[in-house]
Amino acid sequence: MVTHSEARNRRASEALARVPTAPLAAAGLIGGFGVADASGSRPLGGAVLAVFGLSCVAVSSRRDSRRVTAMLTAAGALAFGVSHPLGHAIGAWPSVLAVSAVTAALCWRLSDSRRPARA
Repeated sequence: MVTHSEARNRRASEALARVPTAPLAAAGLIGGFGVADASGSRPLGGAVLAVFGLSCVAVSSRRDSRRVTAMLTAAGALAFGVSHPLGHAIGAWPSVLAVSAVTAALCWRLSDSRRPARA
């Protein structure tokens, strides 16, 4: 027999598995930079980035294989790292928008396009 608590946890897990990570990943990169730029506090921007990144990992780890979750986590970290030297070449905001678009596309291709349909 399934308890009320178990059923609620299963529904929450199923709902979380349907959350698209592409907009979360892009919002984290863009929002993190925006907060750091506007506030002058890089740690605050990093905290925003971390919250969104960990949210993506939480969703992906429930829906995808460990390999896909690791690949997307690495892609997000790489995007953050690449945005800095790219920013010197094309400007800070264009760089952040470019790496955010690429990261979102990877999230969509490897994870979100495979998420379960709404019941």
